[in-house]
Amino acid sequence: MKILVTISALAISMALMSQSVNAKDYIITAHGVKNDSTKIQTEAIQKVIDKAEAAGGGRIVVPRGTFLSGALFFKPGTTLHLENGGCIKGSDEIENFPLIPSRMEGRSIYYYAALINAYHVDGFDITGPGMINGNGLKYWKQFWALRAERAKIKKSCTNLEVHRPRLVFIWGCDNVKLSGPTLCNSPFWTTHFYQCKNVIIENCRITAPREPVRAPSSDAIDLDVCSDVIVRDCYLDCDDDGVCIKGGKGVYANRSSENGIVENILVERCTFGPNLHGTLTLGSECVHARNIEVRDCNVNTGTAILRLKMRPDTYQIYEKITVKNITGSSGTVIDMKPWKQFFDLEGSSEKPYGIVKDILIENVDVKVKSLGTIAGNPDDTVSNFILRNVNVEASDPRFECIYPDVKLENVTMNGKPVENPSLPNQ
Repeated sequence: MKILVTISALAISMALMSQSVNAKDYIITAHGVKNDSTKIQTEAIQKVIDKAEAAGGGRIVVPRGTFLSGALFFKPGTTLHLENGGCIKGSDEIENFPLIPSRMEGRSIYYYAALINAYHVDGFDITGPGMINGNGLKYWKQFWALRAERAKIKKSCTNLEVHRPRLVFIWGCDNVKLSGPTLCNSPFWTTHFYQCKNVIIENCRITAPREPVRAPSSDAIDLDVCSDVIVRDCYLDCDDDGVCIKGGKGVYANRSSENGIVENILVERCTFGPNLHGTLTLGSECVHARNIEVRDCNVNTGTAILRLKMRPDTYQIYEKITVKNITGSSGTVIDMKPWKQFFDLEGSSEKPYGIVKDILIENVDVKVKSLGTIAGNPDDTVSNFILRNVNVEASDPRFECIYPDVKLENVTMNGKPVENPSLPNQ
């Protein structure tokens, strides 16, 4: 109940705040930006943003047309509005995205700026029915080409080795709102929020393709050390996670001030598409997640509705996670497994473990490949984990659970009751 009260109050306060703002509009074509989709206009668009900031703030308006750009940096008092038919299209040359202090994969590092950046811009909005198009095809091809070359010599290729910008990166901003736009074709993660509070993402279409070239690691929404977030009435279909909870990774991650908890997150009335690798994913960079609810959503995926990635090199706490009122089709309902990608104990003799508690999956009626798996690392603990009123039509009747404390209440598969296979005498 606490999470619902917190987020309801947030929604009201943000609605009142948005009604009180009457910022000046800066239509970019009225300030030297050409309606020309073939010319890089980063500098010209940035000058409009800087001009608005100098005048006390304003709304940067993108009219109908396609405007090619590198990294743009929004300043205090500025917001972005995309009119119907208006599009900011990202450059496919990495030199148009400067290498700066950033945050990637649970670490504070130098990395390439996103197409749209807001650092410590409270009240930042992206609104309107227009589009931000990452133009990622060239970057995707480079990634898969390098991966294929590495495979020939039996070496792996990490996400960071092909330099790719994100679409939207918002760092240290409170009272943020994304309402209405289409965000597509990101070279890397699509939206990444780091150290943000009071965020609404609504009525957005966030997509990246699987064909003809897959858009690797194009997560729709990454919440990294964030709190009080609403995601509602969105369509999410990228070639990786839908809503991904982050916050840090590594043996010492839970002791670092740059990392932290992600809490009070509500995802409601969203549709999750077939390209996704996870609907709600906790990890692979997450030290603490609490008070997270996904409800009243439709899935059309080949992946898990709830995915818990358990890193054996990171101390993790996943608690008070609720998934309820879900319909459609998915790969599995639950997927809790060890996650050893880029495993690194950093020379430590510690043995990190995960704590998973107060998990509720309720009122789920879906077609699946299988019910799923609940089996973490040997030292992980699970308590108060409940599946209630879950009905699945499964092509594979197997269900793996290694924890006797997981309770199944009115769970049916292909019309027959399902019991916890870890319990004795079954």
